[in-house]
Amino acid sequence: MAAGAAEAAAAVVEVGSAGQFEELLRLRAKSLVVVHFWAPWAPQCTQMNGVMAELAKEQPQVSFVKLEAEAVPEVSEKYEISSVPTFLFFKNSQKIDRLDGAHAPELTKKVQRHASSGSFPPSGNEHPKEDLSLRLKKLIHAAPCMLFMKGTPQEPRCGFSKQMVEILNKHNIQFSSFDIFSDEEVRQGLKTYSSWPTYPQLYVSGELIGGLDIVKELEASEELDTICPKAPKLEERLKVLTNKASVMLFMKGNKQEAKCGFSKQILEILNSTGVDYETFDILEDEEVRQGLKTYSNWPTYPQLYVKGELVGGLDIVKELKENGELLSVLKGEN
Repeated sequence: MAAGAAEAAAAVVEVGSAGQFEELLRLRAKSLVVVHFWAPWAPQCTQMNGVMAELAKEQPQVSFVKLEAEAVPEVSEKYEISSVPTFLFFKNSQKIDRLDGAHAPELTKKVQRHASSGSFPPSGNEHPKEDLSLRLKKLIHAAPCMLFMKGTPQEPRCGFSKQMVEILNKHNIQFSSFDIFSDEEVRQGLKTYSSWPTYPQLYVSGELIGGLDIVKELEASEELDTICPKAPKLEERLKVLTNKASVMLFMKGNKQEAKCGFSKQILEILNSTGVDYETFDILEDEEVRQGLKTYSNWPTYPQLYVKGELVGGLDIVKELKENGELLSVLKGEN
């Protein structure tokens, strides 16, 4: 047992210099090399070192390496290591993949995938390249305004990406984003595809606008608002939502599960009429929840709309049912 533990510990090699690192890549060119850029002050790195030790037992043919990111800055800078933990995957001394962050399941998956794929043949690489450029083209056209960034708008993972998101939000610009940390192939490929070496990158209608500096310039010259699509104003959004179906119910919860007694009662009444209707869960969208009260001048929920016009809440629907008028109202006859 002790011998097994010693073997596992020895299976993770610690590298202390750039020269040692290059030498190791050269010596282990035939196998998959997984390098953990770590820092002793980060608890998630210690945790991932434990994961690597376990993986080393399961995958004896893979070389696992620990490299203290701040102690060997020339290697960290060369491979753009901006946060720890970060994992790089090498084959034939070439970097083939990357994983940022402490994601044990993802690390395990990537190790298993690359370990089982054998070494990459030097020829026949033209087709994947073609596929990548097709993929990149689709991605940059995925929305009218696309931001390729480190992290997500809710959780940017570098200062430049954070500033970019703040500018776009300040100008009420509607954009979708792609986290380049989630896909190393896209991260590297887009630099070549767009001839732009850094991130974030902003695209409008599939055309590269540029990085943070250019967006700041466009903001200063007041051109940004004319280039980028605006998010719809709340009033327009509410108009679209209230007209989404002929009969629209704004409620707490949905058709399958009402989340308040009033919503439950109104669902039962509507279901008894046999009329088709759609629902919107106001608990899922605070902006709609507050905005609709003002838009319709009706302070409570549920709210029922027919052809975009407010009918009322539960009491009015009950009244219409008792008077025998509900069905004709729902059909838009009244």
